[in-house]
Amino acid sequence: MTEQEITTSHARFGWQLHGDGKRIADGAVVAPDERLSWPRTVGIGMQHVIAMFGATLLVPTITGFPVTTTLLFSGIGTVLFLVITRGRIPSYLGSSFAFIAPLTASAADGPAAQLGAVLAVGVVLMVVGIVVKLAGARVLDAVMPPVVTGAVVMLIGLNLAPAAVGSFQAQPLIAAVTLIAILVVTAAGPGLLGRLGILVGVVVGWVFAAVTGGLSTDRVDALREAAWVGVPHLRGPSFQWSVIALALPVVIVLIAENVGHVKAVAAMTGRSLDDVAGDALFADGLATTLAGAGGGSGTTTYAENIGVMAATRVYSTAAYWVAAATAIVLAFSPKFGALVFTVPDGVIGGATLVLYGLIGILGVRIWMEAKVDFTDPVNLTVVAAALVAGIGNLTLMVGSVELGGIAWGSVGILVGYPLMRALARLRR
Repeated sequence: MTEQEITTSHARFGWQLHGDGKRIADGAVVAPDERLSWPRTVGIGMQHVIAMFGATLLVPTITGFPVTTTLLFSGIGTVLFLVITRGRIPSYLGSSFAFIAPLTASAADGPAAQLGAVLAVGVVLMVVGIVVKLAGARVLDAVMPPVVTGAVVMLIGLNLAPAAVGSFQAQPLIAAVTLIAILVVTAAGPGLLGRLGILVGVVVGWVFAAVTGGLSTDRVDALREAAWVGVPHLRGPSFQWSVIALALPVVIVLIAENVGHVKAVAAMTGRSLDDVAGDALFADGLATTLAGAGGGSGTTTYAENIGVMAATRVYSTAAYWVAAATAIVLAFSPKFGALVFTVPDGVIGGATLVLYGLIGILGVRIWMEAKVDFTDPVNLTVVAAALVAGIGNLTLMVGSVELGGIAWGSVGILVGYPLMRALARLRR
Protein backbone atom coordinates (compact mmCIF):
# COMPACT_ATOMS: atom_id res chain seq x y z
CA MET A 1 0.00 0.00 0.00
CA THR A 2 1.14 3.56 -0.68
CA GLU A 3 1.56 6.07 2.16
CA GLN A 4 -1.64 7.85 1.07
CA GLU A 5 -3.62 4.57 1.06
CA ILE A 6 -2.32 3.74 4.53
CA THR A 7 -3.29 7.21 5.74
CA THR A 8 -6.78 6.91 4.26
CA SER A 9 -7.25 3.42 5.72
CA HIS A 10 -6.37 4.54 9.22
CA ALA A 11 -8.55 7.66 8.93
CA ARG A 12 -11.56 5.59 7.91
CA PHE A 13 -11.32 2.78 10.42
CA GLY A 14 -9.52 4.31 13.42
CA TRP A 15 -6.43 6.16 14.58
CA GLN A 16 -2.97 4.86 15.36
CA LEU A 17 -1.78 5.60 18.88
CA HIS A 18 0.99 8.18 18.73
CA GLY A 19 3.94 6.83 20.71
CA ASP A 20 2.80 5.94 24.20
CA GLY A 21 -0.28 8.16 23.84
CA LYS A 22 0.99 10.56 26.49
CA ARG A 23 3.93 12.49 25.06
CA ILE A 24 4.89 14.12 21.78
CA ALA A 25 8.58 13.95 20.92
CA ASP A 26 10.45 17.18 20.21
CA GLY A 27 9.89 18.24 16.62
CA ALA A 28 7.12 15.66 16.10
CA VAL A 29 3.39 16.19 15.57
CA VAL A 30 0.35 13.97 16.07
CA ALA A 31 -0.79 13.35 12.49
CA PRO A 32 -4.45 13.44 11.37
CA ASP A 33 -4.59 9.62 11.37
CA GLU A 34 -3.03 9.37 14.86
CA ARG A 35 -4.27 10.16 18.34
CA LEU A 36 -3.11 10.47 21.91
CA SER A 37 -4.81 8.57 24.74
CA TRP A 38 -8.57 9.09 24.75
CA PRO A 39 -8.64 11.29 27.89
CA ARG A 40 -6.06 13.58 26.27
CA THR A 41 -7.89 13.48 22.94
CA VAL A 42 -11.17 14.46 24.63
CA GLY A 43 -9.39 17.31 26.43
CA ILE A 44 -7.93 18.64 23.19
CA GLY A 45 -11.32 18.27 21.50
CA MET A 46 -12.84 20.43 24.23
CA GLN A 47 -10.16 23.05 23.55
CA HIS A 48 -11.32 23.13 19.94
CA VAL A 49 -14.89 23.71 21.17
CA ILE A 50 -13.71 26.64 23.29
CA ALA A 51 -11.68 28.05 20.41
CA MET A 52 -14.62 28.06 17.98
CA PHE A 53 -17.27 29.15 20.49
CA GLY A 54 -16.78 32.91 20.43
CA ALA A 55 -16.95 33.26 16.66
CA THR A 56 -19.52 30.54 15.97
CA LEU A 57 -22.00 31.90 18.51
CA LEU A 58 -21.39 35.55 17.68
CA VAL A 59 -22.63 35.17 14.10
CA PRO A 60 -26.17 33.99 15.02
CA THR A 61 -26.25 36.51 17.87
CA ILE A 62 -25.63 39.36 15.41
CA THR A 63 -27.87 38.06 12.62
CA GLY A 64 -30.73 36.90 14.87
CA PHE A 65 -30.49 33.25 13.85
CA PRO A 66 -31.25 30.60 16.50
CA VAL A 67 -28.02 29.81 18.37
CA THR A 68 -28.83 26.17 19.07
CA THR A 69 -29.82 25.53 15.44
CA THR A 70 -26.55 27.06 14.28
CA LEU A 71 -24.63 24.86 16.72
CA LEU A 72 -26.47 21.76 15.51
CA PHE A 73 -25.61 22.34 11.84
CA SER A 74 -22.09 23.36 12.79
CA GLY A 75 -21.54 20.01 14.48
CA ILE A 76 -23.22 18.07 11.67
CA GLY A 77 -21.19 20.01 9.11
CA THR A 78 -17.96 19.12 10.88
CA VAL A 79 -18.88 15.42 10.82
CA LEU A 80 -19.62 15.64 7.08
CA PHE A 81 -16.34 17.45 6.45
CA LEU A 82 -14.33 14.76 8.26
CA VAL A 83 -16.11 11.99 6.35
CA ILE A 84 -15.90 13.60 2.88
CA THR A 85 -12.22 14.49 3.25
CA ARG A 86 -11.64 10.92 4.49
CA GLY A 87 -10.14 12.10 7.77
CA ARG A 88 -7.16 13.73 6.05
CA ILE A 89 -7.95 17.37 6.94
CA PRO A 90 -8.52 18.23 10.62
CA SER A 91 -11.03 21.08 10.72
CA TYR A 92 -14.05 22.43 12.55
CA LEU A 93 -16.80 24.04 10.46
CA GLY A 94 -18.08 27.03 12.43
CA SER A 95 -20.21 30.03 11.48
CA SER A 96 -18.67 32.18 8.76
CA PHE A 97 -18.27 35.90 9.49
CA ALA A 98 -18.61 36.56 5.76
CA PHE A 99 -22.37 35.89 6.01
CA ILE A 100 -22.89 38.65 8.59
CA ALA A 101 -22.88 41.48 6.06
CA PRO A 102 -25.41 40.10 3.55
CA LEU A 103 -27.65 38.62 6.27
CA THR A 104 -27.73 41.88 8.20
CA ALA A 105 -28.32 43.90 5.05
CA SER A 106 -31.24 41.63 4.07
CA ALA A 107 -32.84 41.44 7.54
CA ALA A 108 -35.99 43.21 6.29
CA ASP A 109 -36.59 40.40 3.78
CA GLY A 110 -37.12 37.91 6.59
CA PRO A 111 -35.31 34.80 7.83
CA ALA A 112 -36.71 32.46 5.16
CA ALA A 113 -35.23 34.58 2.34
CA GLN A 114 -31.94 34.80 4.24
CA LEU A 115 -31.81 31.02 4.55
CA GLY A 116 -32.48 30.72 0.82
CA ALA A 117 -29.40 32.87 0.21
CA VAL A 118 -27.31 30.71 2.56
CA LEU A 119 -28.49 27.58 0.74
CA ALA A 120 -27.67 29.11 -2.66
CA VAL A 121 -24.14 29.97 -1.52
CA GLY A 122 -23.72 26.38 -0.34
CA VAL A 123 -24.86 24.93 -3.66
CA VAL A 124 -22.47 27.17 -5.63
CA LEU A 125 -19.60 26.19 -3.32
CA MET A 126 -20.41 22.51 -3.88
CA VAL A 127 -20.22 23.07 -7.64
CA VAL A 128 -16.86 24.82 -7.22
CA GLY A 129 -15.65 21.85 -5.18
CA ILE A 130 -16.61 19.43 -7.95
CA VAL A 131 -14.87 21.58 -10.58
CA VAL A 132 -11.70 21.82 -8.48
CA LYS A 133 -11.80 18.06 -7.87
CA LEU A 134 -12.02 17.38 -11.60
CA ALA A 135 -9.76 20.14 -12.92
CA GLY A 136 -7.25 20.49 -10.08
CA ALA A 137 -6.66 23.19 -7.47
CA ARG A 138 -4.78 25.40 -9.95
CA VAL A 139 -8.07 26.33 -11.64
CA LEU A 140 -8.79 28.61 -8.68
CA ASP A 141 -5.67 30.68 -9.28
CA ALA A 142 -6.67 31.16 -12.92
CA VAL A 143 -10.27 32.20 -12.28
CA MET A 144 -9.74 34.16 -9.06
CA PRO A 145 -6.21 35.57 -8.77
CA PRO A 146 -5.21 37.12 -5.41
CA VAL A 147 -5.97 40.67 -6.56
CA VAL A 148 -9.62 39.67 -7.11
CA THR A 149 -9.97 37.50 -4.00
CA GLY A 150 -8.41 40.11 -1.71
CA ALA A 151 -10.68 42.88 -2.99
CA VAL A 152 -13.90 40.87 -2.52
CA VAL A 153 -12.89 39.76 0.97
CA MET A 154 -12.10 43.34 1.94
CA LEU A 155 -15.34 44.85 0.68
CA ILE A 156 -17.39 42.15 2.43
CA GLY A 157 -15.70 43.03 5.72
CA LEU A 158 -15.95 46.80 5.41
CA ASN A 159 -19.42 47.07 3.85
CA LEU A 160 -21.08 46.82 7.26
CA ALA A 161 -18.75 49.18 9.12
CA PRO A 162 -21.68 51.61 9.68
CA ALA A 163 -23.69 48.81 11.35
CA ALA A 164 -20.86 48.15 13.80
CA VAL A 165 -20.62 51.86 14.60
CA GLY A 166 -24.40 52.05 15.09
CA SER A 167 -24.38 49.19 17.60
CA PHE A 168 -21.40 50.77 19.36
CA GLN A 169 -23.19 54.11 19.70
CA ALA A 170 -26.33 52.43 21.11
CA GLN A 171 -24.46 51.54 24.34
CA PRO A 172 -21.07 53.30 24.07
CA LEU A 173 -19.77 52.51 27.57
CA ILE A 174 -20.57 48.79 27.34
CA ALA A 175 -19.15 48.70 23.80
CA ALA A 176 -15.94 50.42 24.92
CA VAL A 177 -15.45 47.95 27.79
CA THR A 178 -15.98 45.06 25.37
CA LEU A 179 -13.56 46.48 22.81
CA ILE A 180 -10.84 47.20 25.39
CA ALA A 181 -11.17 43.69 26.84
CA ILE A 182 -10.80 42.16 23.36
CA LEU A 183 -7.72 44.24 22.58
CA VAL A 184 -6.02 43.61 25.93
CA VAL A 185 -6.64 39.85 25.96
CA THR A 186 -5.57 39.48 22.32
CA ALA A 187 -2.38 41.48 22.87
CA ALA A 188 -1.37 40.25 26.33
CA GLY A 189 -3.23 36.95 26.90
CA PRO A 190 -0.89 33.97 27.23
CA GLY A 191 -1.18 30.92 24.95
CA LEU A 192 -4.70 29.78 24.14
CA LEU A 193 -6.25 32.67 26.11
CA GLY A 194 -4.81 35.12 23.62
CA ARG A 195 -6.63 33.33 20.81
CA LEU A 196 -9.94 33.63 22.66
CA GLY A 197 -9.92 37.44 22.75
CA ILE A 198 -13.32 37.81 21.08
CA LEU A 199 -14.98 35.30 23.42
CA VAL A 200 -13.38 36.76 26.56
CA GLY A 201 -14.25 40.30 25.47
CA VAL A 202 -17.90 39.36 24.89
CA VAL A 203 -18.08 37.70 28.32
CA VAL A 204 -16.49 40.73 30.02
CA GLY A 205 -18.86 43.08 28.18
CA TRP A 206 -21.87 40.93 29.10
CA VAL A 207 -20.91 40.88 32.80
CA PHE A 208 -20.38 44.66 32.78
CA ALA A 209 -23.78 45.13 31.11
CA ALA A 210 -25.43 42.85 33.69
CA VAL A 211 -23.91 44.81 36.58
CA THR A 212 -24.81 48.21 35.11
CA GLY A 213 -28.35 47.29 34.04
CA GLY A 214 -27.56 47.07 30.32
CA LEU A 215 -29.27 43.72 29.66
CA SER A 216 -32.75 43.55 28.12
CA THR A 217 -35.31 42.64 30.79
CA ASP A 218 -37.39 40.68 28.27
CA ARG A 219 -34.40 38.59 27.21
CA VAL A 220 -33.39 37.90 30.81
CA ASP A 221 -36.94 36.75 31.54
CA ALA A 222 -36.82 34.50 28.47
CA LEU A 223 -33.58 33.01 29.80
CA ARG A 224 -35.22 32.15 33.13
CA GLU A 225 -38.16 30.50 31.39
CA ALA A 226 -36.13 28.54 28.81
CA ALA A 227 -35.98 24.77 29.24
CA TRP A 228 -32.67 23.02 29.85
CA VAL A 229 -33.39 20.40 27.19
CA GLY A 230 -35.25 20.85 23.92
CA VAL A 231 -35.15 20.39 20.15
CA PRO A 232 -33.47 23.12 18.06
CA HIS A 233 -35.87 25.30 16.05
CA LEU A 234 -35.83 24.30 12.38
CA ARG A 235 -37.03 26.58 9.58
CA GLY A 236 -37.22 26.19 5.79
CA PRO A 237 -35.92 28.66 3.17
CA SER A 238 -37.56 30.75 0.49
CA PHE A 239 -35.78 32.23 -2.51
CA GLN A 240 -35.51 35.90 -3.51
CA TRP A 241 -33.01 36.78 -6.23
CA SER A 242 -32.12 40.15 -4.65
CA VAL A 243 -31.12 38.48 -1.37
CA ILE A 244 -29.28 35.65 -3.14
CA ALA A 245 -27.32 38.15 -5.27
CA LEU A 246 -26.33 39.98 -2.09
CA ALA A 247 -24.92 36.79 -0.56
CA LEU A 248 -23.26 35.09 -3.55
CA PRO A 249 -19.95 37.01 -3.21
CA VAL A 250 -19.48 35.16 0.09
CA VAL A 251 -18.54 32.12 -2.04
CA ILE A 252 -15.22 33.80 -2.81
CA VAL A 253 -14.46 34.21 0.89
CA LEU A 254 -15.34 30.58 1.61
CA ILE A 255 -13.08 29.40 -1.21
CA ALA A 256 -10.19 31.49 0.11
CA GLU A 257 -10.73 30.26 3.68
CA ASN A 258 -11.03 26.58 2.74
CA VAL A 259 -8.06 26.53 0.38
CA GLY A 260 -6.01 28.50 2.89
CA HIS A 261 -6.91 26.01 5.61
CA VAL A 262 -5.89 23.06 3.44
CA LYS A 263 -2.54 24.66 2.62
CA ALA A 264 -1.91 25.61 6.26
CA VAL A 265 -2.55 22.07 7.52
CA ALA A 266 -0.38 20.65 4.72
CA ALA A 267 2.48 22.94 5.71
CA MET A 268 2.20 22.08 9.40
CA THR A 269 1.93 18.30 8.93
CA GLY A 270 4.33 17.98 6.01
CA ARG A 271 1.75 16.16 3.87
CA SER A 272 0.50 17.24 0.46
CA LEU A 273 -3.26 17.81 0.55
CA ASP A 274 -3.85 19.47 -2.84
CA ASP A 275 -5.77 16.41 -4.03
CA VAL A 276 -8.42 16.91 -1.33
CA ALA A 277 -8.90 20.70 -1.78
CA GLY A 278 -11.94 19.99 -3.95
CA ASP A 279 -13.33 17.61 -1.32
CA ALA A 280 -12.92 20.31 1.34
CA LEU A 281 -14.80 22.88 -0.76
CA PHE A 282 -17.58 20.39 -1.56
CA ALA A 283 -17.89 19.41 2.12
CA ASP A 284 -18.18 23.00 3.30
CA GLY A 285 -20.69 23.66 0.51
CA LEU A 286 -22.79 20.68 1.61
CA ALA A 287 -22.66 21.79 5.26
CA THR A 288 -23.74 25.32 4.29
CA THR A 289 -26.52 23.96 2.06
CA LEU A 290 -27.91 21.85 4.91
CA ALA A 291 -27.69 24.81 7.29
CA GLY A 292 -29.65 26.98 4.85
CA ALA A 293 -32.24 24.24 4.41
CA GLY A 294 -32.82 23.89 8.16
CA GLY A 295 -32.27 27.29 9.77
CA GLY A 296 -28.55 27.57 10.58
CA SER A 297 -25.77 29.96 9.60
CA GLY A 298 -23.38 29.19 6.74
CA THR A 299 -20.16 27.45 7.72
CA THR A 300 -16.44 27.67 7.04
CA THR A 301 -13.14 26.25 8.28
CA TYR A 302 -11.77 27.99 11.36
CA ALA A 303 -8.39 29.69 11.80
CA GLU A 304 -8.95 29.62 15.57
CA ASN A 305 -8.67 25.84 15.49
CA ILE A 306 -5.48 26.02 13.45
CA GLY A 307 -4.10 28.03 16.36
CA VAL A 308 -5.01 25.26 18.79
CA MET A 309 -3.33 22.67 16.56
CA ALA A 310 -0.20 24.79 16.24
CA ALA A 311 -0.06 25.27 20.01
CA THR A 312 -0.64 21.59 20.90
CA ARG A 313 1.05 20.00 17.82
CA VAL A 314 -1.96 17.66 17.69
CA TYR A 315 -3.60 17.42 14.25
CA SER A 316 -5.62 14.30 15.06
CA THR A 317 -9.07 14.26 13.48
CA ALA A 318 -10.25 12.27 16.52
CA ALA A 319 -10.24 15.53 18.50
CA TYR A 320 -12.56 17.09 15.92
CA TRP A 321 -15.05 14.25 16.27
CA VAL A 322 -15.12 15.11 19.99
CA ALA A 323 -15.67 18.80 19.18
CA ALA A 324 -18.48 18.01 16.72
CA ALA A 325 -20.24 15.73 19.22
CA THR A 326 -20.00 18.41 21.93
CA ALA A 327 -21.56 21.05 19.67
CA ILE A 328 -24.44 18.74 18.75
CA VAL A 329 -25.14 17.97 22.42
CA LEU A 330 -25.17 21.70 23.35
CA ALA A 331 -27.58 22.34 20.47
CA PHE A 332 -30.30 20.54 22.42
CA SER A 333 -30.24 23.07 25.29
CA PRO A 334 -32.65 26.03 24.76
CA LYS A 335 -31.32 27.49 28.03
CA PHE A 336 -27.90 27.83 26.42
CA GLY A 337 -29.36 29.50 23.33
CA ALA A 338 -31.38 31.95 25.45
CA LEU A 339 -28.23 32.86 27.40
CA VAL A 340 -26.39 33.80 24.22
CA PHE A 341 -29.40 35.82 23.02
CA THR A 342 -29.11 38.11 26.07
CA VAL A 343 -25.90 39.65 24.65
CA PRO A 344 -26.74 43.40 24.32
CA ASP A 345 -26.17 45.74 21.36
CA GLY A 346 -23.20 47.43 23.02
CA VAL A 347 -21.32 44.15 23.33
CA ILE A 348 -22.09 43.32 19.70
CA GLY A 349 -20.90 46.79 18.68
CA GLY A 350 -17.59 46.42 20.50
CA ALA A 351 -17.00 42.98 19.01
CA THR A 352 -18.06 43.77 15.44
CA LEU A 353 -15.88 46.88 15.38
CA VAL A 354 -13.00 44.41 15.49
CA LEU A 355 -14.54 41.56 13.51
CA TYR A 356 -15.58 43.53 10.44
CA GLY A 357 -12.16 45.13 10.36
CA LEU A 358 -10.47 41.73 10.64
CA ILE A 359 -12.31 40.51 7.54
CA GLY A 360 -11.17 43.60 5.68
CA ILE A 361 -7.57 43.12 6.83
CA LEU A 362 -7.75 39.51 5.63
CA GLY A 363 -8.13 40.91 2.13
CA VAL A 364 -4.99 43.00 2.62
CA ARG A 365 -3.19 39.90 3.89
CA ILE A 366 -4.11 38.01 0.71
CA TRP A 367 -2.61 40.84 -1.33
CA MET A 368 0.55 40.96 0.75
CA GLU A 369 1.19 37.22 0.69
CA ALA A 370 0.68 37.14 -3.08
CA LYS A 371 2.77 40.32 -3.56
CA VAL A 372 0.05 41.98 -5.65
CA ASP A 373 1.54 44.85 -7.70
CA PHE A 374 -0.48 48.03 -7.17
CA THR A 375 1.76 50.05 -9.46
CA ASP A 376 -0.03 48.11 -12.22
CA PRO A 377 -2.84 50.48 -13.36
CA VAL A 378 -5.23 47.58 -14.02
CA ASN A 379 -4.93 46.29 -10.45
CA LEU A 380 -5.12 49.79 -9.05
CA THR A 381 -8.14 51.18 -10.90
CA VAL A 382 -10.39 48.12 -10.89
CA VAL A 383 -9.84 47.44 -7.19
CA ALA A 384 -10.33 51.13 -6.33
CA ALA A 385 -13.72 51.30 -8.06
CA ALA A 386 -14.91 47.99 -6.63
CA LEU A 387 -13.93 48.90 -3.06
CA VAL A 388 -15.68 52.28 -3.09
CA ALA A 389 -18.83 50.69 -4.54
CA GLY A 390 -18.77 48.07 -1.78
CA ILE A 391 -17.78 50.22 1.19
CA GLY A 392 -20.06 53.08 0.13
CA ASN A 393 -22.86 50.52 -0.33
CA LEU A 394 -23.78 51.58 -3.86
CA THR A 395 -27.41 50.51 -4.26
CA LEU A 396 -29.11 50.39 -7.66
CA MET A 397 -32.19 48.74 -9.12
CA VAL A 398 -31.94 46.21 -11.95
CA GLY A 399 -35.52 45.80 -13.06
CA SER A 400 -37.40 44.97 -9.87
CA VAL A 401 -34.28 43.68 -8.06
CA GLU A 402 -32.33 45.95 -5.72
CA LEU A 403 -28.60 45.18 -5.54
CA GLY A 404 -26.34 46.61 -2.85
CA GLY A 405 -22.67 47.45 -2.49
CA ILE A 406 -21.34 43.95 -1.92
CA ALA A 407 -23.00 42.69 -5.11
CA TRP A 408 -21.88 45.64 -7.27
CA GLY A 409 -18.37 45.68 -5.87
CA SER A 410 -17.95 41.94 -6.43
CA VAL A 411 -19.39 42.06 -9.95
CA GLY A 412 -17.14 45.01 -10.71
CA ILE A 413 -13.95 43.19 -9.75
CA LEU A 414 -14.94 39.75 -11.08
CA VAL A 415 -16.03 41.09 -14.48
CA GLY A 416 -13.96 44.26 -14.72
CA TYR A 417 -10.59 42.74 -13.89
CA PRO A 418 -10.40 40.10 -16.66
CA LEU A 419 -11.79 42.61 -19.20
CA MET A 420 -9.27 45.30 -18.22
CA ARG A 421 -6.46 42.76 -18.20
CA ALA A 422 -7.44 41.61 -21.70
CA LEU A 423 -7.49 45.21 -22.95
CA ALA A 424 -4.07 45.85 -21.43
CA ARG A 425 -2.65 42.80 -23.21
CA LEU A 426 -4.27 43.91 -26.46
CA ARG A 427 -2.66 47.35 -26.16
CA ARG A 428 0.77 45.78 -25.67
